[in-house]
Amino acid sequence: MEPVEILLIEDNPNDAELILRAFRKRNLSAVFHVLKDGAEAADFLFGAGKSQVPGFFSKLKVIFLDLKLPKVSGLELLAKIKADAWLKEIPVVVLTSSEEDRDIVESYRLGANSYVVKPVDYDKFFGAICDVGLYWFFINRPPRQDSHGTGTPDLDR
Repeated sequence: MEPVEILLIEDNPNDAELILRAFRKRNLSAVFHVLKDGAEAADFLFGAGKSQVPGFFSKLKVIFLDLKLPKVSGLELLAKIKADAWLKEIPVVVLTSSEEDRDIVESYRLGANSYVVKPVDYDKFFGAICDVGLYWFFINRPPRQDSHGTGTPDLDR
């Protein structure tokens, strides 16, 4: 299986490391790109950064997005991603500590594909991340693309 690209937008270095460790433990073949705040993510997705990783967008499997980010909030990023013709088809999984109904409702209204509350307990957090990873890697089936990528827009612009 060819490695896929995963975008992790997470400002908490401990949570980011735990997420990466959970994927490695499951031997999921992925190349992770970790962005630490909303402004860095916006630049990577929509600005000068988008050309830094050739072929990235055509291999991007899923975006894991924290809501409570500095500089640009996760909800603002989610709205921009789902409004973009090239990115809107990429699944976005909100990974957050927020259990607020308004955050859940707003995330889905903006187009989130999943909303996962990060458990506080280490073992539960680790297990939840493993389960989420297995789902998005092996169970979920995105639209098929032909050899020219015409199943979805040309994500590499």
